Amino acid sequence: MLSEIPVLPPATPLLDSIDQGASLRELNLAQLKQLAGELRSYLLYSIGQSGGHFGAGLGVVELTVALHYIYNTPRDRIVWDVGHQTYPHKILTGRMRQMHSMRQAGGLAGFPKRSESEYDTFGVGHSSTSISAAMGMALAARHQGIDRKVIAVIGDGAITGGMAFEALAHAGHERPNMLVILNDNQMSIGHNRGGLATYFAKIWATKTYLGMRERSKRFLERFSFLWEWAKRTEEHMKGMVAPSTMFEELGFHYIGPLDGHDLPGLVQTLENMKELEGPQFLHIRTMKGKGFAPAEADPVGYHAVNKIEAKPKGPALAAPRPAAPKLVKYQDVFGRWLCDMAERDQRLIGITPAMCEGSGMVEFAERFKDRYYDVAIAEQHAITLAAGMACDGLKPVVAIYSTFLQRGYDQLIHDVALQNLDVTFAIDRAGLVGQDGPTHHGAFDLSYLRCIPNMVIGAPSDENECRQMLYTAFEYNGPAAIRYPRGTGPGAIIANEMTALEIGKAVEVRRGERVAILSFGALLNEAMAAAEELNATVVDMRWVKPLDEGMVLRLAERHELLVTLEENTIAGGAGAAINELLAAKSRSCAVLNLGLPDQIVEHGSHEEQLNWTGLDAPGILRHIKQVVQFPREAMLSEIKVRDAIEMPR
Repeated sequence: MLSEIPVLPPATPLLDSIDQGASLRELNLAQLKQLAGELRSYLLYSIGQSGGHFGAGLGVVELTVALHYIYNTPRDRIVWDVGHQTYPHKILTGRMRQMHSMRQAGGLAGFPKRSESEYDTFGVGHSSTSISAAMGMALAARHQGIDRKVIAVIGDGAITGGMAFEALAHAGHERPNMLVILNDNQMSIGHNRGGLATYFAKIWATKTYLGMRERSKRFLERFSFLWEWAKRTEEHMKGMVAPSTMFEELGFHYIGPLDGHDLPGLVQTLENMKELEGPQFLHIRTMKGKGFAPAEADPVGYHAVNKIEAKPKGPALAAPRPAAPKLVKYQDVFGRWLCDMAERDQRLIGITPAMCEGSGMVEFAERFKDRYYDVAIAEQHAITLAAGMACDGLKPVVAIYSTFLQRGYDQLIHDVALQNLDVTFAIDRAGLVGQDGPTHHGAFDLSYLRCIPNMVIGAPSDENECRQMLYTAFEYNGPAAIRYPRGTGPGAIIANEMTALEIGKAVEVRRGERVAILSFGALLNEAMAAAEELNATVVDMRWVKPLDEGMVLRLAERHELLVTLEENTIAGGAGAAINELLAAKSRSCAVLNLGLPDQIVEHGSHEEQLNWTGLDAPGILRHIKQVVQFPREAMLSEIKVRDAIEMPR
């Protein structure tokens, strides 16, 4: 229950002293245990104030304390994967008093960010990157002759990504001095094999065993056949009781699995491993949501929570208002369409790279188990898997976030578009995503998709148009992408009947004078609000590729200014397509491109981000008025774009 999250700050005397500059490394073991308890309590409290990810952070409290206790951070490098688990790290590294600002405009980022703290050694938001980055740092230390420890902390979900295994294989070859810690919260990797595994893991982590191993290695390496025999014997012994053989084969010295909540054990193990040469691998078992019963019971549901609003005190001053109709999220529009379409067409296959809940596929996964594939965090594989299915008569639908589709770009071009295969891409989180910030914005998909031959690209303006576009894309025989934003739509009535839209056909939704606003996607309501004051024409363009060229050319004939509007970077986006068309047809008409500037948009609410970028109704209105007041002769040759945005620091 969210009500169990404290609304008043807990007593944290040790944590307070750390935040005020005292050294964590001066504490004794009993104090470290107390600190871990205070850290867990404060994490719960701070998340209640700001909202955000906390299940993963609760699971790594002891690990975070142990790492900062044993290693000389920030000189020694800790590289976190994904970033959801770094809230305890932020609290321990001088940001405790700022935690209330987490993911808010001008506040702390929800993920590690190099510009925020020297303790954040690598910016992250995507998955499976930590081992590659840590290896780069370890090799940099080697090249520069610096005695520095480097640690990568990766989760059992992230280590399934192909990039992680590429880095493991390379590290086994180059043999840098680095430690990889696998935080196994049993969300992806198999269950513990019992007490024998834990018993042997503790033996393998002792100084006695490690010292004997290193001395034996130095002796036996003189006799290659003896060393190879001893090495294989050790690997097979470990493989009998722990999932170690794979990592040993890749060239790592494996220890584990160990209890990740046993703070004294972690401290001792890390101390023992600290001076070992070459690539080391420590496997720990943790519980996501540790210390908060509801999160322990439902780690998926409590992956993140919203800010807990304080209840008003005293008697009610007015009669309660009737509840407003609940708006439907775009991901749920997709989920409903996917199930409806699967009932109609047995060829439909649903594919997701570990985004079942976020993409709205839970019902589909339950109802159509044999047609649902969660490929884990492997976007490249997801796309080529779909391509292979399409080769042999299936109709795959890949549900993927815009920011994660970037990771499969080569496969999108080479395996799908080049072969003109019938794959439908349902691209969620297109545009600005609010508090998750730059790592999760879908800011570039129109630009990187538009240049690919054979692609059809749609951008719906509301929930019903999204449903009908998905149906249209699925019925189209070729690669098609429908991109839609995070969160809820404007509240359009969603028709049960599915009707194919004419591909490449726009719709004029308001007739006006002088100015025409060409809206691509979910900003149509903002365009309509601005158009009311200007008496401007508004067109729901619907399709980015192919464009409704006839509509654009007719609008250019009867308007002084065409305004393109998109929640995508201006560079190479839908507005650029309009510019290219007018130039190709030698049409002289002023164009104002409104979209995301060539600048990183920081985290904040979605409304704030639209305001910063000038994509809300007042911003649209302001920039149009700056252009239409020019003399007509000057307007004909001028294309305006928004100036650099100003965001809170």
